[in-house]
Amino acid sequence: MRWLLILALGLCAGAAAQARTLETSLGPLGIDRIADGLDEPWGLAFLPDGGFLVTERDGRLLRFGADGGQGSPVQGLPEVVARGQGGLLDVMVPRDFQTSREVWLSFSQAGAGGAGTALGMGRLAEGGTRLEGFRTVFAARPTPGGRHFGSRIVEGADGLIYLTIGDRGTGHEGLEAQDPTVPEGKVMAFRRDGSPAVAREGWLPGVVSLGHRNPQGAALDGQGRLWVVEHGAQGGDELNLIRDGANYGWPVISYGQDYGGGRIGEGSEKPGMEQPAHYWDPSIAPSGLMIHSGRMFPEWQGDVFTGSLNTSFLSRLDPDRGHAEERIEGPETGRVRDVREGPDGAIWFLSVIEGAVFRLSR
Repeated sequence: MRWLLILALGLCAGAAAQARTLETSLGPLGIDRIADGLDEPWGLAFLPDGGFLVTERDGRLLRFGADGGQGSPVQGLPEVVARGQGGLLDVMVPRDFQTSREVWLSFSQAGAGGAGTALGMGRLAEGGTRLEGFRTVFAARPTPGGRHFGSRIVEGADGLIYLTIGDRGTGHEGLEAQDPTVPEGKVMAFRRDGSPAVAREGWLPGVVSLGHRNPQGAALDGQGRLWVVEHGAQGGDELNLIRDGANYGWPVISYGQDYGGGRIGEGSEKPGMEQPAHYWDPSIAPSGLMIHSGRMFPEWQGDVFTGSLNTSFLSRLDPDRGHAEERIEGPETGRVRDVREGPDGAIWFLSVIEGAVFRLSR
């Protein structure tokens, strides 16, 4: 009996040790490991049945049940260039999934001379084992190098599909992000049939805004407005509210410096170019973006969440306090790649270092 009692106490102590919390301004919140064993997870999207999809940069799409656990590979994906920062990137499930069964993906696609950011969609077969009829609806021109593909996909309040594209790492001497006739360094919009949704004289069809460096987070706020976070150089990461036809300055203006020091472009301001809603200096390498609805955490309604890839925390910005920042960190927040609000208002995120999906909740 004595040994049974010791064993029981040991099991209880082990269970208590596994119950993790993260300290936040709301007090300790529970942190649950929903799925692990992932190889560089990049994007996360929820399915109406409570399950979810996760992309891995090397080209795998995994489908999980509501309880997480072991993911099942989804077949029928496009070929990707998993090189440098490229690969299988974001995943988006539109609001009408119950009837359309559509799943949208962004990825780096090979072409003569290099690779470019591409966007496509397929229909998830019943049973969730395959994307049927996948087709690429847009592909940026292939360029050399393996940096700054972007990219996030957002279904807008207007029903359009928005895609963010990086400048492809041409540096501040290259002006592709300022050239409205090419897709690099842009936010673009497409209709559900894949056709460009914006037409402006002298601009590439589909381009909404220009002057972006490497936007790796995008989300809607409670008013249906589109926001992005993008990487600066050495300092100068930005949070931007996207306006149709606006120029966000890169590489003419920036709050960062060149790697190793030195001014970028013409300074931090110029007429006709937008100022960020918030910028980070030094850089945090922001990735993923979520603006909280207030479900589960009413105190955080409207607050902006993004991950940090270089200093390993979850960043919360409070717009009512001038975007004052809280940094939520623990062993689980190692290189946060994506952040999403779950159906019940919990905060879900992907950790590259842990190779895992986590859920932060009350």
